[in-house]
Amino acid sequence: MPYEVMEEEGLTKIPDLKVAQWIFNLKYNPNDTEAKNLLIEELKKQEAAPLYEYVCKELKWSVDAKMLASYKDKNKETLAGMDSAINDAKENLGESEVREALLKKAEYLAQIGDKEAAIEAVRQTNEKTVGLGNRMDLVFLQIRIGLFFTDHAIIKANIAKAHQMLEEGGDWDRRNRLKVYEGLYAMSVRDFANGAKLFLDAVSTFTSYELMEYIKFVEYTVWISVLALDRSELHKNVIKGSEILEVLHQLPDTKKYLFSLYNCQYADFFQELGKVEQALKADRYMFPHYKFYVREVKIKAYAQLLESYRSLTLAYMADAFGVTVEYIDSELCRFIASGRLHAKIDKVGGIVVTNRPDCKNGQYQTCIKQGDMLLNRVQKLSRVINI
Repeated sequence: MPYEVMEEEGLTKIPDLKVAQWIFNLKYNPNDTEAKNLLIEELKKQEAAPLYEYVCKELKWSVDAKMLASYKDKNKETLAGMDSAINDAKENLGESEVREALLKKAEYLAQIGDKEAAIEAVRQTNEKTVGLGNRMDLVFLQIRIGLFFTDHAIIKANIAKAHQMLEEGGDWDRRNRLKVYEGLYAMSVRDFANGAKLFLDAVSTFTSYELMEYIKFVEYTVWISVLALDRSELHKNVIKGSEILEVLHQLPDTKKYLFSLYNCQYADFFQELGKVEQALKADRYMFPHYKFYVREVKIKAYAQLLESYRSLTLAYMADAFGVTVEYIDSELCRFIASGRLHAKIDKVGGIVVTNRPDCKNGQYQTCIKQGDMLLNRVQKLSRVINI
């Protein structure tokens, strides 16, 4: 089924995570007029007092007291209508109608940005919810609230809750949906290995359009897979992944980034990495990790080139990456000194000599070190026992 059609199967975009991205854009670039116009338009459309207060606090905007008062009145009026509908359902209708009315209120509170009230309303809705699938949808709603406000406590607690529910026998669709939610959280806390695994598992079954578009999901998958996977896994799961390749035609820069590293076209790769760095800086999930990401991917590229040779000149490496000899020299010095690259530089000859670590020797040294630690602990323990 083409992914355009599958979008209909997603949950409602409440809260809308695009709004959180606009707030992020304006936080780091106050001159982003497009994001500002979209955000102001959304605030007017929702007439959301809590969201307006949150935006003003985050972006240090001066509060328009008249506008805020009118939004508060509108929210109060809407919530009063919802409360009367809940009471009516309790008195005159059945349990499912009560649940629907409670859910409507919870979603409205999440939409207008009232985090605490929304979480409480979800809890009340959960008490009236019997079906496992519907209870899991409430957990997904809470994870989205956590993602909107970057509240890790809410996200972690509800991911754990979702796993418990799946053990009770959750359905296939929600099992796959959870992979995307958990993968997005893993990516946002720099657990790229787990994030890549979960995203790759969900590529062919993606329906989580309430989180992001499919094209964005594939872009994230490629970004973190480039760093997290070794060369053979990258080839098997990404380079040869038909679903990913289908979408990469719409992401020419991401495609060039992936293939230039795999095909050892390092000068192209460095140029594309610069573009990826800018994209990471503009993404609210990846922004805290962009420096780490760029450094680790550079190490991966340098190691990939060095693996092919016993030695090579600094000039050759600089030419391969399309940079100056001074730049490559300072980069390699930094990574060799920190033990991230197994090589040494002969400055006189202008040569980089690789010294692949001896695996058996390394295991022997580790064994001796751990043996010494064990003997020391045994000696300390024997003293205590003798006393």
